[in-house]
Amino acid sequence: MTAVLLVGSGATVASAAHKTVSLDIDGETTSVTTWSGSVHGLLDENDVEVTDRDLVAPVGKLEDGAEIVVRHARLIDVQTDGSAESVWTTALTADEALAAFASRGGDVRLVASRSAADGRPELALELTLDGPADVVVDGQTHTVDDGSTTVGEALEHLGVTLGELDTVTVARSPETGRVSVVVSRVLVQEVATTSEVAFATVTQDDPSRYVGQKAVVTRGVTGVRTVLDRVTTVDGVETARETLSDTVTQAPVDEVVKVGAKQRPAATAASGGAISAGGAADSLNWAALAQCESGGNASIVSSTGKYHGLYQFSVATWQAVGGAGVPSQASADEQTARAKMLYNRSGAGQWPHCGSRLFG
Repeated sequence: MTAVLLVGSGATVASAAHKTVSLDIDGETTSVTTWSGSVHGLLDENDVEVTDRDLVAPVGKLEDGAEIVVRHARLIDVQTDGSAESVWTTALTADEALAAFASRGGDVRLVASRSAADGRPELALELTLDGPADVVVDGQTHTVDDGSTTVGEALEHLGVTLGELDTVTVARSPETGRVSVVVSRVLVQEVATTSEVAFATVTQDDPSRYVGQKAVVTRGVTGVRTVLDRVTTVDGVETARETLSDTVTQAPVDEVVKVGAKQRPAATAASGGAISAGGAADSLNWAALAQCESGGNASIVSSTGKYHGLYQFSVATWQAVGGAGVPSQASADEQTARAKMLYNRSGAGQWPHCGSRLFG
């Protein structure tokens, strides 16, 4: 009697220990049988290795009919508002990973690395479990109907060729809400820009010229400064600039100006010390000419700065009749006397608009 009971009891224990469970490893689900009483015992029986970063649920005691989920962690590069870091995730797809990282806020992207072998973009996750994904490249958006594919396969399907420096990221489109593979065209080139370098002016005393006379003997030439920059653009927008060199590639040439140092001879004076021109000029209406030329203002200077005083002398003409300095700083009497000298030398044609007033 006792032996029969023991056998019966043993059969009951054995039946209770035998289990059939569902084992989902990274999305691949199988049904397995086990005598293990714990989840980790089940994983050991099926050679499923896990680390502290991996996800196993549930854990602890194993029940018949349980569904055990294992998600192995993957290291991916995440870019948040342009700042990159490497992050472990147990998400199966880019869609899941982006949803998990949404709490970071801002512009969150997964960065695809470039394979050293063939340069293909690689991401340790598929794009989506189901549904379409988008590919944004060269200002256009293309749809990949089957999102259960890799980044490299999606680009290859669309015939997208990547440049050596182009980058590939995966983000969620704010317009469609779908996962988008974004190809950014990166160009690095050296750009040279030039600017002028001003020349200096050097003055030299010239004993052969009168005081107040000037002459440019060497014309100044502006130099050239060349700046060479390394410029990075992403989709045509400049993102970085590094100066490689900054040099004067053409030196400026100084302008040399000769300045008169010789004193003028004293002007011929009549009795009383006044400057005298003599000749027919003394009988003409100089007040009328002055009124027409300058409004009778002995210190006036034209808006261009070229003509001075009562009779609007140029500095060169003033100096030609023995004047020193500028006409507008001389007395009215001296201006009139030298105007008469000019008339005696060249006639009323020196004042083409107002010269006829001399004879009024």
